[in-house]
Amino acid sequence: MRLSCTVNGTPRQVDDVWEGESLLYVLRERMGLPGSKNACEQGECGSCTVYLDGLPVCACLVAAGQAQGREVGTVEGLAPAGELHPVQQAFLEAGAVQCGFCTPGLLVATDDLVTRSRAEGRTPADAEIREALAGNLCRCTGYEKILDAVRLAADRMAGDPR
Repeated sequence: MRLSCTVNGTPRQVDDVWEGESLLYVLRERMGLPGSKNACEQGECGSCTVYLDGLPVCACLVAAGQAQGREVGTVEGLAPAGELHPVQQAFLEAGAVQCGFCTPGLLVATDDLVTRSRAEGRTPADAEIREALAGNLCRCTGYEKILDAVRLAADRMAGDPR
């Protein structure tokens, strides 16, 4: 089948896609977008998190055919101008990036949380941050630096220059 969808704001087409092929495989191997990582292939780790029509999903669990005609957003699309997105910058500054395997999923999940919170005119509470990131596993950190990064990103995106 031919898959036609919009990825990071750009219309894309891929031919000869098997309907059962995962969206993750198509993004990484057929579209050349390796940012989302392939770790568990079971939706347990969150490293493959992308946006599908504005909602975060595990791309390893989405059949490529389900993306037909839809909007897909990847970690590569967070900062299309080539500069770091505030979430990416916060993760770097807080030391929340270690091996980098979980980082793409954490960045997308954080962006989703902070964007939703900003739309409600608030910054997320710690319990809300923990819940939003519960589907993202990291084997390198104790999560405190990740939580610090989310708080920093939320503050900056709310206008606090910290």
